[in-house]
Amino acid sequence: MNPKHPSESLTILTDVVLPGETNPLNNLFGGELLARMDRAASISARRHSRRITVTASVNHVAFNRAIPLGSVVTIEAKVSRAFTSSMEIFLDVWIEDRESGIKTKANEAIYTFVAVDETGNPVSVPPIIPETELEKERYDAALRRKQLSLVLAGKMNPHDATELKALFI
Repeated sequence: MNPKHPSESLTILTDVVLPGETNPLNNLFGGELLARMDRAASISARRHSRRITVTASVNHVAFNRAIPLGSVVTIEAKVSRAFTSSMEIFLDVWIEDRESGIKTKANEAIYTFVAVDETGNPVSVPPIIPETELEKERYDAALRRKQLSLVLAGKMNPHDATELKALFI
């Protein structure tokens, strides 16, 4: 299977925040943002694997800034690392100032998707070759996040989590 670059999975979704998508403070519901991020991550995972993909986990979400009614929201998703059948997708959420057009990072998230066949069984995905410094940082950190997740789920012995141990030695 030929390796791919994260840029090949880049997915950009842009939309406006409407009144029916906001809470009593007129900010985008967190659940609405999660759904939008899930769609972007799904497309990114599918672009990388060219297979059916399913959400395996939402590993991290940071709601750093409220997203007000009327904001233009852009979600950028890219596969940060591919494992056997799973892919970590890193998402950056930007809001655009209505008057200046300046984009500000509002939130970020990390999702994990698994590629499956038509019967729902996991299938192999191509490896990733990161290119930019940010892609390399996210690629390296993905293995630590995966090991931590496996340890916490009881699927990996902490003594075998070499990448995690390296942080503390």
